[in-house]
Formats: sequence, C-alpha cells, structure tokens
Amino acid sequence: MKKIKILLIGLSFIALSCNDELEQINPNYPTSEGFWETDVHAVKGVDAIYNAFIIDGSFMRMTPALTDGRGDDFKGDSPWLDLVQVANFNILSTSGPVDWMFTSYYIAIFRANQVLQYVPAIEMDEALKQRCLGQAHFLRGLAYFQLVTNYEQVPLTTTVPVSSADYYAATGTNEQIWAQVIEDFTAAQNLLPVSYSTLSGPDLNQIGRATKGAATGFLGKSYLYTRQWSQAATEFNKLINGPELNIYSLTSNYQDNFSPYTENNSESLFEIQFQTGSGTIKNYGGEPSSAWMQVSSVGHTYAMEGYGYSDFLPTRWIYDEYKLERTVTGALDPRLFVSIASYEAAAGRTTVYNGQPWLNPQTNIYPRKYTHDGFDFSTESQGGVEYSEINYRVLRYADILLMYAEALNEQGQTANAYQYIQQVRNRANLPNLADTRPGMTQEQMRDQLGHERALELAIEGIRIHDIIRWGWLYDPAKLAMLRSHDTDFNTWTPGKEYLPIPQRELDINPNALPNSAN
Repeated sequence: MKKIKILLIGLSFIALSCNDELEQINPNYPTSEGFWETDVHAVKGVDAIYNAFIIDGSFMRMTPALTDGRGDDFKGDSPWLDLVQVANFNILSTSGPVDWMFTSYYIAIFRANQVLQYVPAIEMDEALKQRCLGQAHFLRGLAYFQLVTNYEQVPLTTTVPVSSADYYAATGTNEQIWAQVIEDFTAAQNLLPVSYSTLSGPDLNQIGRATKGAATGFLGKSYLYTRQWSQAATEFNKLINGPELNIYSLTSNYQDNFSPYTENNSESLFEIQFQTGSGTIKNYGGEPSSAWMQVSSVGHTYAMEGYGYSDFLPTRWIYDEYKLERTVTGALDPRLFVSIASYEAAAGRTTVYNGQPWLNPQTNIYPRKYTHDGFDFSTESQGGVEYSEINYRVLRYADILLMYAEALNEQGQTANAYQYIQQVRNRANLPNLADTRPGMTQEQMRDQLGHERALELAIEGIRIHDIIRWGWLYDPAKLAMLRSHDTDFNTWTPGKEYLPIPQRELDINPNALPNSAN
C-alpha cells in the first residue's frame, strides 16, 4: 500500500495587478491553456490541491498552532509574539501567521475550482473523473470549513477567475459559507469511493486520498456545528451503524493516533500525509517547486525546551482534568501521558527522547501529542529543525462517536447517548458512565460531553471550536470557568474568539469585509 504522492505543480496563479505591463508568464510552469487535456492532468490537478494542506499556513504548522493556542487546554509560551497574542485573543490583523493560514486555504480553493471547472470536459475514464471531482469538492469543503470556523466570514469564490475583477471575491455571510461547506461535502459523499483498494486506475491503493467516509464525517460535523442535530445524527449513524461505512473502529492503543508508525489506521477518517526523505526546500509556501519537502513542523514547534521550540504549553487545568477519574483498576487515565509530557510520566522511563534525559524543572508540563517523545528518535527533529513525518489526524472515529452522542442528546435522546460516550471511555478503561452518573439531564450531559471531549481530543485543534459553538464565551458562568482554566481568556473580548481577516486582504480586495475580530 502506498500513500498519495503529492505532486507540486504550478497551478496557483494569483493575479497581483490588472496592469498588463506587469503580467509575465513563467516558462517553468504550465498554463491553463496548455493543461487540463488528459487524465494525467486531472490527477495532477487534484494532487496539487492536497499540496496546499502541507504548507506552513495549513497543517504543516500554523493551523494547529493558531487553533490549539486559543483553547483552554493550551496557552502561548513563545518569544514569537504573534503566537502569544493569538492565544490571549489579542492578535492583530497584520499578523504574518494569521495571513499565512488564510492564504493557504485560498490556494486550495483556487486549485479545487480549477479541477471542478476543467476536468468535466476531459475525455477520460468516467469513474476516475468522478473520483477527481469528488476529491476537489471534499478539499474545497475542508478549506472553507477551516476558514469559517477560524475567521467567521470570508470571501466566497467557487469559480476560476476570468477577468481581473473576478479576483476580488465578495465576503460571504457565515450562513453562506456554511451552506457551501455542506454542499461540497454532500457532493463529495456522492462521488467518492469507500476505499481506493479495489479500483482500477492510477490512484489504486493510494492511501491518504479523501473517501466517502471522510466526506460523511465532515458532512455530519458541519451539520453539528450549524446545530442541525437530526441531519448530523443521520450522517454519523452511517459511519457507526450503516451497512456501507461502518468500517471504522477505535484503535486499541490511544497513542496509535499520534504515532508515525500507525498512520491511516482503523480510527482515521482523514489525515494530512507528511513524510521525510524527499525534497530539499522546506515547504513553507510561496512559488510551487518539485523540490519542496513534505514535512511537518508541529512536533518541533510543540516539543519541550531542549528538544524543540516549546511555543505552547498545556494548561494545568487539562492536566488535572485527566486525574478527576481513575480507571477501573485505579490507574490514571492513560490518555494523560499520551497527551502531556511531564516528569511524572518520564519517571518510569530512563530517557525522554532516545538516549536523552529530562532537561527541565520537574514541575513543568509540555505537549506530547504530535511530538516524537516516546517514538525512539535520536532527537525531536531527527537531526534537523522542524523535520517531522507524523501525519496530522484531521478527523478520528472517536470524534464521530462523541459528536453522535451530542447530536442525540440535543434531540432529547440523552439515555441513548451514553453508549457512544462509553465506547470512547472503554478504551481509556474508565468506569461505566451509566453507573457513575446515571440519569443525567440534557444539560448535565452537555457538561459531561464538554469534559469527555476535552480529554479525548486535547491538543488536536478542536477545543476552541467546541467552546465557540457551545456559546460558552457569552455565558457569564462558562466564561468564568474558562478563565479559571486558562488566564489567556482574561483578555478575551466579544468577537475576538475568531482570527481577524488579514489586513493585506482588506487592503487588496475592495469587496472583502472585516469580521468581528478586526
């Protein structure tokens, strides 16, 4: 079995000026006029969309950093002021990282729009064509999902620009963006295969491509985020009990979801594929190049002092939250020491990284997810800065189970929600929730789900989105609770839960509007 190979081709031409004298053609890259003629072009066009998700603004570094940092499970600890300001909700619209993240998803959208416009006219195998279109819909939906959850409202474009005026897309409302996300994931669900293992074509056995299960999961998640509980439950039920898509299961070992050795496992609906050993130029972005690496820098960004940048730290609250409930054998929740590095966890090991000791004060705690701690590498970065091949898991089956429980609870089916939460708890060897907290009300179950999701999904770029969609920031009691968890929330003000629309976009695009964070 092989991972999808991300081909780096120059399909993302951005109009920088309407002055014809400044328009030049780069002879090293194909143009639209000479491309989009064969099935090879169609597949390469799709692969170029995936490429936008491995550059710095997206999942290579900034998307995890700028989402994790705003949760109550994480706080800024960096000399880089932008990262600290994001974490305490004071980031400026002129911030480089905020702009990089915004731009990376529009690169993906531009490339997806090209595939959706040009591939239908190509004479090629029809099944392969439908898979190409399905992946373009999925990846465009994922890009807009990231934009709407992080920036609230953004410019909406679904076509390839023809005139210079077309480059200045108008800002869509929050409702319009969500409608586009749902439309794209619905289209992807109808076009994508369950698996690539039984196909005929160049994508045979290519692990990492979007599937029907991934589209179904994100469609359900989009319905959940827009409070369409019944529709969300319907989609999640397809993955849990349906005859076609109930192919996912929790891994027996929680740590397998963050290991470089157990990627694309039974729990993974979709993950971003990273690898070392290819390319010579760091994949920070800019002009596409076949020499780009495909590495992640999340591990080095999160790793503790002495092994990485330590740009963020877990909050003491999330560390203590794991200790509120013991396993059925009286042990600590096993997810604690997978998620968080501490001297307490290291005490049972002779080293932190292979052959390396604990270097920091014994009272300090650090992120462990997505770092190389525990995976027998000679250093965090394998001898170089920011070189990690650990795939970023974007959607896991555990999240599906917890979201299904939430959708059921919101429809008044609280008693039925227990069993799906318990599946997640069982892996952590926690007691039966129906015995320890029987007969919860709908409101009590909401709070329980807040606790369960925090422990299962800590440091996975999800917590701030849960906090926003649950309305906790605008509930005085919940806001006080968040401030007790993380002092970064002391400087939050209404609207600042979102990242601001980059000032560069507002300066260049006369049709772009600021959001509540600007």
